[in-house]
Amino acid sequence: MKTAIVAVAAFLVDILIADPRSLPHPVRVFGRVIVFLEKVIRGIARRPLALRLGGVFLALCLPAGVFWTTKLGLVALSQRSQVLGLLAEVYLVATTLALKGLAQAAEEVRRSLVAGNLQLARERVAAIVGRDTANLGPQEVVRAAVESVAENTVDAVVAPLFYTIVGGAPLALAYRAVNTLDSMVGYRDERYRYLGWASARLDDLANFLPARLAGALFVLAAVLLRGNWRRVWRTIRRDGRKHPSPNSGISEAAVAGFLGVRLGGPAIYQGVPSFRPYLGESLVSLAPEHIGDAVRLLYVVGLLALLVGVSLRALVAFWGW
Repeated sequence: MKTAIVAVAAFLVDILIADPRSLPHPVRVFGRVIVFLEKVIRGIARRPLALRLGGVFLALCLPAGVFWTTKLGLVALSQRSQVLGLLAEVYLVATTLALKGLAQAAEEVRRSLVAGNLQLARERVAAIVGRDTANLGPQEVVRAAVESVAENTVDAVVAPLFYTIVGGAPLALAYRAVNTLDSMVGYRDERYRYLGWASARLDDLANFLPARLAGALFVLAAVLLRGNWRRVWRTIRRDGRKHPSPNSGISEAAVAGFLGVRLGGPAIYQGVPSFRPYLGESLVSLAPEHIGDAVRLLYVVGLLALLVGVSLRALVAFWGW
């Protein structure tokens, strides 16, 4: 039951206070380590094969190191004080969640659009997407925000809770390390084509089960919110596999189906035009209120993920499995 308590407490901490900038955050540490290791690997490896092997080393060693450092640290702390050990684990798990922060960032975009400040909306949405935002129109800003909320429902909520329930803070932080690696080096451009390949594939693997669990939760959330859950399910089945990512397409298709909008299409990344297959049907035009609807869906899916995970963990503990 300890893991269930940690998951619930961490979820509440994230909802209530999000990520205070005054406190140390593991992801910032991961980022510094990744930058350092990348420099070391590039200083040694020059050829594509060597860079690929260096990338495999990076993808495996950082999450493993994070897992064991966290596990041993919590064991040592718990031996001195069970209360301190529990509080530390709650804090560490809370740092892997970003529901409140994601919701706040998306809401800032929505409010900027409602106020008619397109330039501010572009700047706000740039904080949660990787595409170029300087020339986005109002509907494109809405699409970018909605797609970010959809994708990060898995990365920032469902997956961290999933790994917390399975393996506590050590596994949740190891997942976050994998996710950070993908966001920093998991690109297909010339710079990271070889070095980032393993990190990108590992992130796909780590999100495989959580993304599919999230798909089911999106359908259930649509039922609870009195949305068209059949359309959500139909859109996931029809369009979920169209996305370049084997996982992101599920959540984006689910949100597109819930909102009755079309996501995907053209975008520009670092000056390079890109096109992603369309997901969903354009039953209504994208508007600022769709960001608010996506955020409400995010909260319901997050709560469902917590309830399902804690219930399963309690069931396992009850039966002694």
